Amino acid sequence: MSEAAINFFKTDLRSIEFTLYEHMKVQELFEHEYYSHLSRAECDEVIRQCVRFCNEEIGPLNGVGDRRGCKLEDGQVTTPPGYKEAWHKLYELGLPNFATPMEHGGFQGPSSVGLILSEMQGAANMSFSMYPGLTLGAAELIAEFALEKDREKFLAPMMDGRFAGTMCLSEPQAGSDVGEITTKAVKIDGNRYKITGTKCWISGGDQDMSDNIVHMVLARVEGAPKGTGGISLFIVPKYRVNDDGSVGEPNDVTTSAIEHKLGIKSSTTAVLNFGDNDACEGFLCGEQENVGMKQMFLMMNGARIAVGVQGLSIAGTAFLNALAYARERKQGSSVKSFKDPNAPRVAIIEHSDVRRMLMEMKCKVEGMRALCVKLGLHQDWSRAYKDSDPDQAAYHKGQVDLLTPIVKSYCSDQSFRVAELAVQTYGGAGYVCDNPVEQYLRDAKIFSIYEGTNHIQALDLVVRKLRGRQGRDLADFSGELTKFVTDNANDPAVGAEVRALGDAAQALQDAGAKIIEFMMTSKLDQLTLCANLFLEAMAEVAIGHLLLEAAIIGEEGRTQSEDQTQEDFDFYAGRVMSGKYFANFVLPNVIANCSAIQSADRSAVDIPDAGFSTVW
Repeated sequence: MSEAAINFFKTDLRSIEFTLYEHMKVQELFEHEYYSHLSRAECDEVIRQCVRFCNEEIGPLNGVGDRRGCKLEDGQVTTPPGYKEAWHKLYELGLPNFATPMEHGGFQGPSSVGLILSEMQGAANMSFSMYPGLTLGAAELIAEFALEKDREKFLAPMMDGRFAGTMCLSEPQAGSDVGEITTKAVKIDGNRYKITGTKCWISGGDQDMSDNIVHMVLARVEGAPKGTGGISLFIVPKYRVNDDGSVGEPNDVTTSAIEHKLGIKSSTTAVLNFGDNDACEGFLCGEQENVGMKQMFLMMNGARIAVGVQGLSIAGTAFLNALAYARERKQGSSVKSFKDPNAPRVAIIEHSDVRRMLMEMKCKVEGMRALCVKLGLHQDWSRAYKDSDPDQAAYHKGQVDLLTPIVKSYCSDQSFRVAELAVQTYGGAGYVCDNPVEQYLRDAKIFSIYEGTNHIQALDLVVRKLRGRQGRDLADFSGELTKFVTDNANDPAVGAEVRALGDAAQALQDAGAKIIEFMMTSKLDQLTLCANLFLEAMAEVAIGHLLLEAAIIGEEGRTQSEDQTQEDFDFYAGRVMSGKYFANFVLPNVIANCSAIQSADRSAVDIPDAGFSTVW
């Protein structure tokens, strides 16, 4: 393999298996009818197939893809060499459809395991992994809402990789404010419409890997109301599809530009023109007009979870690469020998501040993975109980709703911060392209921006999700946390840390009351000022809870097994230390954030515009 095609992908299967099976008990799903066709052994084999695919196919393409990027020539985007072959290999393995229901052509595996497959693919090659991720989201929209004839036409080829998919919301004048879109739809007959307009920031908007691309386009039918209530959703293929399923003539969808970006350079971010020649046809998704935003939220919520997993992906591989470098790089002598000019150089992992950075990366990666898997497990149980126990299904669905903005925001923010710590661990070597962490840092920055900026997620949390099911979702979340603190406050290994979690949870509850006060007294500018702080505090309480749960399991593992190996002992000790470190070094941020909310300080909103600077 040439130097240009080095594979830097790293994953920790032991850590993943701990989270899935020792901590979250995913194997209990297989006792339920909905997942009874599966076993842990089968899921583990799929995970190992994914690891091989990442190592052999897309990992080596990551750095090359970053350097070459995508090219737009004569209206057609080309992806870097090797991408098309990797695309076909991916769909031969069936990895994108692991968690898709059988009735839609998938394997009906647990989402909790499917998120791990996504984590590994994103860690190996974030840009490549975005294409199948978007395709799956578009296919789910069609499966859920489209007319039967459109499902028959588009779903199967999207599931087998012949067709790809995108979501088309943003426009040059309407980014996050989707209600301002101007793309138009004029009815032709039946559910067939003529589409005209421009969409921008379209991930995967064009490529040369699949035979066709199915764009899920938000547009406004002539005469529809203004705002989001007048938006409809349309299926708009790049090429028309013949009655026999073959690809037909172009559908007047053109790529006018692709963005030149900070990161994810081999993921096309396109400007798409629909109907420049008045010949673009789309199909209304379903039977109703003006329900497009409601429908698109299915894909948007899935995308928000996927972005959180993307954050985990980059953070995980950045940490493991930094750890490997710290174990090998020798520089300086031990602080214990600082008076001895002849002391030997040591690996930088022996320096306390490097260990601090590694511990912060480690506990955040483990905490984010636990949070993502927990959300996925709630999805799994919600599906499993859908018909047999509606109350349990509603409980689990409510937890998915509550955790979605937290997973999206916290994991995307922390991905960038973990990548930054990885660069810092490498020192100057991390700042150059010879090592992968500078690419991880650049790739990660977009996560906090797209699929709804993290401030939008924070507003969604405090305005909508905290009130889910008349407050029952939050009450269920808080009740589980309170029970854990009560049951484990005197744990001999981590009791002090559990009590610190209890203090943080109380501070969060008090800050929540303040948030409600801002809402009830119409101090909406104060509410929006504090929403991000509240989300971060809630995320860190949730992750602190999960890491301390894992620490208790780790303490049992390292003390109760008589025939364990040294590797097992060290692994479980690492889980204990992750929980303790997070509680003592990260959870204090919760107290600080909640104190800032309680202060009701208005300096940021009351400062005159010129007070920021007199420079214009």
